[in-house]
Amino acid sequence: MIEIGDAAVSEEKVVETTTMSSSENKEKNEPEKKSTSKKKSKSTEQSRGTARVKLIRDQEKKEINLFKDNIYIVFVECETPGNIGFLARTMANFGLKNLVLINPPTLTNEAYYQATHGKYIVENAKIYPSLDSFYQSQRIDFKVASTGMAGGSYNLSRIPIKPEELGKSMNVSNKIAILFGREGNGLTNEEIENCDICVSIPTDPTYPIMNISHAAAIIFYELFKNKHEFGVEGLKESSSLEKEYLQKNMNELIDSLNIPEHKKRNGKKTFNNIISRAFITGRETHTLNGILRRLKNKLGEQ
Repeated sequence: MIEIGDAAVSEEKVVETTTMSSSENKEKNEPEKKSTSKKKSKSTEQSRGTARVKLIRDQEKKEINLFKDNIYIVFVECETPGNIGFLARTMANFGLKNLVLINPPTLTNEAYYQATHGKYIVENAKIYPSLDSFYQSQRIDFKVASTGMAGGSYNLSRIPIKPEELGKSMNVSNKIAILFGREGNGLTNEEIENCDICVSIPTDPTYPIMNISHAAAIIFYELFKNKHEFGVEGLKESSSLEKEYLQKNMNELIDSLNIPEHKKRNGKKTFNNIISRAFITGRETHTLNGILRRLKNKLGEQ
């Protein structure tokens, strides 16, 4: 026989049991929801990570292509065909392909034989009678002279940078020519002076001159190992035309000064060396040009 009191107690027990069961199910479901949320979050992070990796790889691929397409290796008046082959082989080691020969000897079988797997570089080499004819036919934004005879502070054209500095600073978005000279005498002072910068490999002073392919290998290595280093967005190196205009403004400013001619020449060359070593950006060139124009105007008022 069920009494009212007993019935009430039973109902309370039923309600309590139902509530507990509902609470337990909720607690069981919460870990499942958290697990699903974590999986979604992890999946999103993985997708973003994959996108970043793809972007980096695309940038590296672009940089590699620029490295191969925009660097010209210029061998001036080589004396023996074999050295052309050795140079081509070294270029192939570091992914370079644009070989320019200035007034070379006849390309005998030795040149192709010594090139081994770089034979295609010799076959596709561009030949010009002079450096001037090469510069006229191909737009070059930056010219680098190589020398084994670095100059002191009074030989402004031969104040060098090291290959490591060149590799870290050079912007392969521009067209770049790297000049190697004759086996016996190297590049002339005039050829070096016409370049933007001079690179030299530190060696023992008792025997500083290296074989061209050995010197080239050191320089190419420094360029190659830094090709994955990307510049900050917006810091595009100034073009040769922008730098020419900057040099022109500085030359006009120097010419307006009442100083001896030899000091004017040294001043112009020193400014050119500074600008070349600094690898200044287009924005920096624009700023400097503005300052130089105002200085010229100010001096003209006096």
